[in-house]
Amino acid sequence: MMMTVMMFFLLLSTSQDPQSEALSSLNTENETSFAVIAHRGASGYLPEHTLDAATLAFMQGADYIEQDIVLSADNVPVVLHDIHIDTVTNVESLFPERFREDGRFYAIDFTWAELQTLFVHERQNIQGEQVYPKRYRGRAAFKVASLEQHIQHIKLLNKIHGKNVGFYPEIKASEWHLEQGKDITLFVVNVLKEHDLLDKQSKIFIQSFYPPTLKRLKYEFGVTAPLVQLIAENDWAESSADYDYLRTQAGLTEIASYAQGIGPWLPHIYSFEESQQTGLVANAQALGLKVHPYTFRADDLPEAMTSESLLKLTIDTIRVNGLFTDHPDITLNYLKSSARSKQE
Repeated sequence: MMMTVMMFFLLLSTSQDPQSEALSSLNTENETSFAVIAHRGASGYLPEHTLDAATLAFMQGADYIEQDIVLSADNVPVVLHDIHIDTVTNVESLFPERFREDGRFYAIDFTWAELQTLFVHERQNIQGEQVYPKRYRGRAAFKVASLEQHIQHIKLLNKIHGKNVGFYPEIKASEWHLEQGKDITLFVVNVLKEHDLLDKQSKIFIQSFYPPTLKRLKYEFGVTAPLVQLIAENDWAESSADYDYLRTQAGLTEIASYAQGIGPWLPHIYSFEESQQTGLVANAQALGLKVHPYTFRADDLPEAMTSESLLKLTIDTIRVNGLFTDHPDITLNYLKSSARSKQE
């Protein structure tokens, strides 16, 4: 824990250096132009969805910080990317018998108190191999954090530094949670409501892969904050939605009736095999939808592309409205060097 606390104060102490001031200025410009979205925090440098990764993303100048949300056994919204926790925590060491029939460990089977005993490490695959080998390999005491903690933390950083970094929560696997007898959408809404993050004046986008969740937010809960329909591949089994249909003109038109944006996979907007745009961005923007694709990773680039060429393609050529990135600093440095100011 000492290492993470020391890192926090070290990051706070950098707020007045020239690079931080430049990034802060760029951050202000981005509020009316291009949105740099820290994907699971600055996850290219520190373990995803930890408060430490969120802090680093904040200090690098991200416009929004993403929070993926699942539920604990006692209905606490927890910031984790997956319903499974065995690939990002030491749960198997602490609770070796708490797996399900498929051999996986699920956040929903642990209380919030139990989840707080876990340490978070860099993402691994099922075989225990680090997914991104060049990323963080240290043994610092990174912890699981709740949505409440993330919101309070970012709000405090905003207050200290005079910034307005926004939130970008995703309600994860809401269909699956309902099958488990838990209404994750309700519990997330309750937390966001406590922090006045449900109206269109709030610095927030709320995202989901499941269309009925976004429709509930708009029609049942009266949420006026911008909603983003995430788009996957059907074989990823993110939900029962037909994502092939959602990418059609009819699908986009339907999305525009309940959401303000889409979050497609990068290959949905550009065919890297054929070296041409798919037309999805132009079609969506023609309907008034913002387009925030995922994910720019400087250490996992499409074949024959560099960080600069991929950023130039997505930002300057295709002209998306924002980008999910594991490396906010690299994305911001590109924006600064290209001096692009995209006005709405």
